[in-house]
Amino acid sequence: MKIRNIQVHRLLGGTVDGGWPDGHEPEDDLHALLEIETDEGLTGVGSVFTSSGLVEAGVEMLRPVWEGESAIEPERVSEKLRQSSFWQGRGGTLEHVISGIDIGLWDLLGKVTGQPVARLLGGYYRNKIKPYGSILFDQPDVLAETLKATVGRGFRAIKLGWRPFGRCDAKFDELLVRTARDTVGSDIELLVDAGGSEQFWPHGYKWALRTAHMLADYDIGWFEEALPPDDIEGFIRLRNASPVPISGGEVLTRRQSFLPWIERGALDIVQPDATKCGGISEARKIAWMAYDHNIQFVSHGWNTAIGVAADLHLAAAIPVAHYVEYLTPAPYIEDIITEPFQLDEDGMLTIPETPGLGIELDRDALARFAQN
Repeated sequence: MKIRNIQVHRLLGGTVDGGWPDGHEPEDDLHALLEIETDEGLTGVGSVFTSSGLVEAGVEMLRPVWEGESAIEPERVSEKLRQSSFWQGRGGTLEHVISGIDIGLWDLLGKVTGQPVARLLGGYYRNKIKPYGSILFDQPDVLAETLKATVGRGFRAIKLGWRPFGRCDAKFDELLVRTARDTVGSDIELLVDAGGSEQFWPHGYKWALRTAHMLADYDIGWFEEALPPDDIEGFIRLRNASPVPISGGEVLTRRQSFLPWIERGALDIVQPDATKCGGISEARKIAWMAYDHNIQFVSHGWNTAIGVAADLHLAAAIPVAHYVEYLTPAPYIEDIITEPFQLDEDGMLTIPETPGLGIELDRDALARFAQN
């Protein structure tokens, strides 16, 4: 079975604000889906956390490498794409595009073999996992209502991130965290993401350490992106001194970029994004490197239902996994597949056991979002 074509589906009209200073509108072009078409009529779908124009350009640039290649050898083909674009990529947009292709190839391999991706990755260590509802910080009164709605949708763990946290002063940051804890009570797990990958992040190690001590007072499960994403020395110091676990890594691409962070102990929790870091193949390698260094792996997942499905299969096939990220509410997650994900009464997601990623695109919804 050979790759005949790769179709790019842009996603517009349901984009969720990511928390950057200028915000995001529903029409912003931030995510795209890839559909790999084979010479035998079967297709596989992947997701890319990159605007559709860049994805289309990347697919075309890589066409001489993927066209006519095997459609059922994801790791080899993805690595061939990576090595063949070494001088044009080595991360960035091309690695994002390779990520989507890789996810689509795993979906295809599962469909051809009649097996779920998790089993092809080595097997199920678990059949369910807890998603954390991923939302933005806001003014205290708005934040309280958002938290109530998130708990009302069944989430038993919630991550709060970005603005206005870290953008005012320490007293206001604590007010936000106290509001969150008071609103949801002690039974809901809370996680905090400072959003240090925002452009021109103003804070350094001492701010991060003071804030980590404040978060510990409210039983916060981890402190994410407390520093700019290239400050490995700061992260090493922070992890060693912080009373709460330190997480990060969502902007890194390629397993080689993660290696020093893992080997030098810069993080308690490493968070590659399978729609950016190199796909399921690369995320799995990163996860096992982390496991071998007793570092926790939690996928970053501010993307689409295809990204959630990929993360579920990864979480199933790693010995130690506690969460998957679940952006909520999010049309590209909740409205784009024929059978949306459902939380059970314990706030858990069941990991698919049907062939491939175990999801099917809603073609009518896809056409609406593509706005063709």
